[in-house]
Amino acid sequence: MDARSLLIDTTPFLSPRPALDGLASELADRRVDGAPHTIVEIVAHLVFWQDWFAGRCDGSSGPMPPAAAIGWPVPAPGRWDSVRRQFLDGLDRLAALGAAADHARRIDPSIEFPPLAEYTVGEVLIHVGAHNAHHLGQVVLLRQMLDAWPPPAGAYTW
Repeated sequence: MDARSLLIDTTPFLSPRPALDGLASELADRRVDGAPHTIVEIVAHLVFWQDWFAGRCDGSSGPMPPAAAIGWPVPAPGRWDSVRRQFLDGLDRLAALGAAADHARRIDPSIEFPPLAEYTVGEVLIHVGAHNAHHLGQVVLLRQMLDAWPPPAGAYTW
């Protein structure tokens, strides 16, 4: 499996781009009763971590953030289009990195979190793809609860 098929052109679930398409900013900013995050907050979280992991692969990111809350930035209202674009651009960055990198190369310096300390570039791509899939599932559920589903291109029905 290549990085693009893991991150962008997925088959086990709806790909990220159509999962986010057609969503109005006011809905992305809306808090659903009982949900801890808005859609834009979830996608900003994805942006944070995929940028951080890509930076660890290319040597431009610093150490692991000292608190989980740092990985949950809260965008100002009306930032949906910008956050969505950052997320999609980040996917393209990771896919390009994955296409050019030796997937067996260990991250150097190693990640300071013991379960990830021995990660290779390939394992980073899998990690980010799984993390994105998890949170994009939350986005789909929130969109359903906001009556903003399916996206314009349609979606799987099973």
